[in-house]
Amino acid sequence: MKRLLIATTALTLTMGTAASAQDKTLTISVYSFAQDEFKELVYDPFQEQCGCKLVVETGNSVERLAKIEANAASPVIDMAVISTADALSATRKGLLQPIDTAKLSSYDKLYEIAKDPIGDHMAVGYTFYATSIVYRSDKIDGIESWSDLLSPELAGNVALPDVTTNQGPPVLYMLGKAIGDTDPSLTAPIELVSEHADDIVTFYVRSSQLAQLMQQEEIWAAPIGRFAWGQFKDNGFPMAWATPKEGQTGGMNVMVMTKDNGNEDLALEFMDFWLSTPIQTALAEALVDSPANSEVTVSDEIADNLTYGPETANNLDLIPADVMLDQRENWLDQWNNKVMQ
Repeated sequence: MKRLLIATTALTLTMGTAASAQDKTLTISVYSFAQDEFKELVYDPFQEQCGCKLVVETGNSVERLAKIEANAASPVIDMAVISTADALSATRKGLLQPIDTAKLSSYDKLYEIAKDPIGDHMAVGYTFYATSIVYRSDKIDGIESWSDLLSPELAGNVALPDVTTNQGPPVLYMLGKAIGDTDPSLTAPIELVSEHADDIVTFYVRSSQLAQLMQQEEIWAAPIGRFAWGQFKDNGFPMAWATPKEGQTGGMNVMVMTKDNGNEDLALEFMDFWLSTPIQTALAEALVDSPANSEVTVSDEIADNLTYGPETANNLDLIPADVMLDQRENWLDQWNNKVMQ
């Protein structure tokens, strides 16, 4: 009888341990991009490490933010990855809580621009990208300034991003910088683009459009994010990546934690895992994300496809999240009235 009691107790303990592992669940909201790679390199290894279950929800930014807001009183998402502007928007709505960076062992390894990108430790950057100008080096001697996009030499052979895209406002900002006007209204560069609208082949909304236009030799130059460079550098034409004298711009994606989700410790553990040197290295080598962890080292061949290294990271000229958020409607109104009329 005593043996039976001991055996029953042991079975109960075993079942309890298994049940508690199943009950340890983290729900995350992420971009739909490269989910097979993320599953292999991030999600599955983390579940094995933590003995927990990871529920992954994907979708576009509007849908994902709407779900977080709709469930603010009782969060169904514990942690999310979004843009800096969306993170600030969610912060202003009271949907997020500060990240306890003291619990992130990888925090000090991050580049400075990734440590506190929207202030008050409400977000941590996990990847960023440079935006510059890709061009046909057999057609153009070189691009020295962002203003060269609107030069007579490129008239009729250049494309620019639409203002509604992630690339649009940063490119306009750099055009403004090239003409000595960095006012956040972007009025001067928008007016400049409107004056040259007939010289621009298209205002693109997807980088895949550009790749096709370049392949068809309809354009010779266009601003793109570094993440799209691979679509151009091996297209059969001599291609180059410009480093204009005004610098490069770009964007950043960040990790955030929903307010009062009750799962903070597990969310922090997952963030730290994702930011760790081995995981950031694996994602970089798979050409999934450029690393925000400064300790990541990759081959020159891999680095050529990424936004990589301290010199690049420390010199990106990014539009602050509050400017991006506060000026969006103004930019769109000006664009529609002046460029798209």
